[in-house]
Amino acid sequence: MSFQTFDAPTSPDQGPPRLKKLREELKKEGITGFIIPRADAHQGEYVAEADARLTWLTGFTGSAGFCVALRDKAAVFVDGRYTVQIKQQSDMDVFTPVDWPKTQLGHWLKEHCSDGDVIAYDPWLHTYGEIDAALKTLEGTGITLFASDNLVDRIWTDRPPAPQGKVEAYPLELSGEKSGDKRTRIAQILTDTGQKSAILTLPDSICWLLNIRGSDIERNPVVHAFAILHDDAQVDLFIDPVKTEQLGSDPAIMQHAPDTFADHLKSLTGPVRVDKKTAPIAVSQILEDADIEVSFASDPCILPKAIKNKTEIENTRAAHLRDAHAMVEFLAWLDAQAPGQFTEIGVVRALEGFRRNTNALRDISFDTISGAGPNGAIVHYRVTDDTNRTVENNSLLLVDSGGQYVDGTTDITRTIAIGTPTPDQKRAFTRVLQGMIAISLARWPKGLAGRDLDALARAPLWRDHRDYDHGTGHGVGVYLCVHEGPQRLSRISEVPLEPGMILSNEPGYYREGEYGIRIENLVVVQDAARPSGGDDREMLSFETLTWVPIDKRLIETDLLSPEERAWINTYHSEIKGKLTVEGDLAAWLDQATSAL
Repeated sequence: MSFQTFDAPTSPDQGPPRLKKLREELKKEGITGFIIPRADAHQGEYVAEADARLTWLTGFTGSAGFCVALRDKAAVFVDGRYTVQIKQQSDMDVFTPVDWPKTQLGHWLKEHCSDGDVIAYDPWLHTYGEIDAALKTLEGTGITLFASDNLVDRIWTDRPPAPQGKVEAYPLELSGEKSGDKRTRIAQILTDTGQKSAILTLPDSICWLLNIRGSDIERNPVVHAFAILHDDAQVDLFIDPVKTEQLGSDPAIMQHAPDTFADHLKSLTGPVRVDKKTAPIAVSQILEDADIEVSFASDPCILPKAIKNKTEIENTRAAHLRDAHAMVEFLAWLDAQAPGQFTEIGVVRALEGFRRNTNALRDISFDTISGAGPNGAIVHYRVTDDTNRTVENNSLLLVDSGGQYVDGTTDITRTIAIGTPTPDQKRAFTRVLQGMIAISLARWPKGLAGRDLDALARAPLWRDHRDYDHGTGHGVGVYLCVHEGPQRLSRISEVPLEPGMILSNEPGYYREGEYGIRIENLVVVQDAARPSGGDDREMLSFETLTWVPIDKRLIETDLLSPEERAWINTYHSEIKGKLTVEGDLAAWLDQATSAL
């Protein structure tokens, strides 16, 4: 049985009757509207079925967004990745897409509501930062935001139960640092800043700190829990005991039932560190109501978790080489298929099969994106039985996929020519490739952030008046979430890049209704070696982690500079040197990695 399924989880026709029931609750409560976010109480990117309220109401399955349901209109806020997808999954007669974050919640409410209107929200599903920003925008309008119980939960009569995945220990040979040492290190941060404790709500922060992994969220080996880290390095962990039956006990980690979390918050002494970007606003509301001092600051685990140690990086390298072998087998298989005789679902199943053959795959790291022709232009496309396209001759196939291995998380995108590509497709592909190479070759002074590098990937596309509506790269965990903060390659990322941070490098180009192109490698930040004659300025650079051939049939070589051509040839030569293959696969790899 494969990890990925192909059923359509929602249908646009389910939205209108559910929205009608929600509006009946609005009328019953005497309020104007209710906000339905994608998020759960832990504010992770991916949510369990029990927390997929936005999907249940609207049909939209994207990984970010929210809905504002008023008595007479309903808006679904989505970013540039989902402008095509929202039109296909939601009923456009009752749900109106809103360009977000260009249009913020407060500004939309200001335009569509009036003095005396009351908008309710569930305080466990929104951060302090989200609600505070909206409140500031609404000052003086007479529009009220009101903390409420969840109105969607009232009408979702067949809501699935909360996940009860078992927790497993993550051993030292994989983590590279004992949990006790991590807790001491992070507790010192609290001591240095005069804070008595820190509230942890992000599942991957808790898993990293305690050296555990879970299975509460598909594709992400994390556990649903809350935690309080104290300045003496002790931890209160709020978790269902069913999940931890197989774990040994640690006297410094006190386990409690999840429903006692709020009471424990009330018993704390301040200052208490709370991350306004990730913690539910309910946490700070409970603390403030109990007259406990709140100290807003980032989750103290986020940055240390992002900076991988030597053990984690070495293990990740091994995971990527294993994954590369599976990818090479897949690409060779793909080249042997007759166009018109296989489908997007067939591609997904084949690729997962090659990864399973490694005997090391724990899960895929996200649902594989297998987009043929126009489906490739849907940035986060998920193939279903209803949308499954045949992969036709003279088309492009975009495959974005990854694996969860106990020693590392992978994420790779390759765009493959099926038959003969058009000159326009080759030109667009080459511009995307040039952007990916620019990031791969980048050197920059210490202290710069992702926003300072993002334009390097876009510049080749800009020359042709092209661009893409997603970030250039996201952080990646080690057998944790495939999307991990705080670092990003993005116009809006202000977090300085540091050695040990793993990121994706994935520029793209999408022509709606025709094709999509994306090329993605993972890279890790490292200290840059000084060139001969170089100055003494400290610089950083990227080490490439992904070793899979790039489709040369899509490269317009005349567009490449000598340095870009040399990078491709060197990259392909290194792939051939790193991967051990035999027989027909060796012949395919020889051809795929031959010099331009």
